[in-house]
Amino acid sequence: MADKRGDHTSYEQVMATIKNERIRFVNLEFTDVVGVAKCVTVPVEQFADCVRHGKWFDGSALENIARVAESDMYLYPDLATFTTLPGKVRPAPRIGSRQSDSESDGDVVARVICDVREPDGERFDGDPRAALLNAIEEARAMGFKYQVAPELEFFLLQVEDKKPIPLQDDPGSYFDLSTKFTVTIRSEMVHALQSMGIKIEGSHHEVAAGQHEIDFEIGDALHIADSLLTAKYVIKAIASQQNLYATFLPKPFYKKNGSGLHIHQQLINIETGKNVFVDEHAEYALSEIARGFIAGQLAHARSMCAILAPLVNSYKRLVRGYEAPVFVNWGRVNRQALIRVPRPGTDPQTSMRIELRCTDPSCNPHLALAVMLRAGLDGIQRKLTLPPAMDENIFLHDESERLRPRARLLPATLGEALDSMREDALIRDVLGDTIYEGFVDAKSIEWTEYRQQVHNWEIERYLPVF
Repeated sequence: MADKRGDHTSYEQVMATIKNERIRFVNLEFTDVVGVAKCVTVPVEQFADCVRHGKWFDGSALENIARVAESDMYLYPDLATFTTLPGKVRPAPRIGSRQSDSESDGDVVARVICDVREPDGERFDGDPRAALLNAIEEARAMGFKYQVAPELEFFLLQVEDKKPIPLQDDPGSYFDLSTKFTVTIRSEMVHALQSMGIKIEGSHHEVAAGQHEIDFEIGDALHIADSLLTAKYVIKAIASQQNLYATFLPKPFYKKNGSGLHIHQQLINIETGKNVFVDEHAEYALSEIARGFIAGQLAHARSMCAILAPLVNSYKRLVRGYEAPVFVNWGRVNRQALIRVPRPGTDPQTSMRIELRCTDPSCNPHLALAVMLRAGLDGIQRKLTLPPAMDENIFLHDESERLRPRARLLPATLGEALDSMREDALIRDVLGDTIYEGFVDAKSIEWTEYRQQVHNWEIERYLPVF
């Protein structure tokens, strides 16, 4: 069954799919605060009871959130996300056997994404999906539907002696037409995602050797967040079958382009179905709503960064020279801008989008879209003024010109990003106290551990001298 939000998939439809496709097990999926997919697998005979009464699980699986007092949680399936896992994504067969898409090679498994609830049936405020649902409801109260289209970048690495190393046989560059075997692997990934109801707009080779991108068709934010969670384990599973390792680490290699998660955004008027970012008579064809939305994301950019780029490694990507943003700015032709407004095509209603470019694929997509949406809505509600566009190539300027006062810098480290996050009440409100405190605590420990490490660079640089 295709995973299409808004289809109001019925219980009867799901049960018919289970029977027709001879499904044996169902993965009840959810996510922890740092975006790692979790699941409880139940025999199909137990699924009906899970739908009616929820499935109990130990809430401590929600990393850094529920430990003692809130350990009793229930998973309630969102039936609109029910879909059969392709054969290539199911658990690997025993060594010596070969897995294919045929049902004879193993049990048929489905997945459904779940909401986490407390024993009384209320949403658990430590569930990242709940944070996004709350933001979507706020947008809906203002008359808007939030749509997004992410560009998911990743590296394919080869495995030698059980360690991933740079792929030697995939030297292509941006948009290269290639006959390399990785093109076939990427096509298998796209096919698997499409078979699960995830609509893909296109895929291509990226700048660095072994680097690829899969572009999602624009859709409602909850469906896309769920799809990104799924896509990461689908891509890893298919890569592993070719003895490759797919990584979503933002900056795996020094002096090479990093992997981003650029996200194109639209607000749609619920009553008219029109793109409210469009005003064809205004500068850049941007409506006042669009200008407020961009201004809101710029105002909260530094404090959102810890959510959008959540690893120590994320800030190795956000540096000059690799088409990644380092300034809090926006523009149209400047591809290094934090927020870019691509030129509308012949149909502005469908093509007008606002692209946020600091996000990377290590983020929790539900939390990322929640803070992005609320930041934009805050700009609309407060009627924030949008600063002038910076459309020149700012990376061609010298250092003194680069630091001119009209552009703030994004955080340079995870520690700096956490400091900015602590100063912004909106981010805490979006996440809720439970997620906010769990996230800040976990990431503060991560940053402290990194700072206390002695790295190879320090030894090689200083030991021969001092």
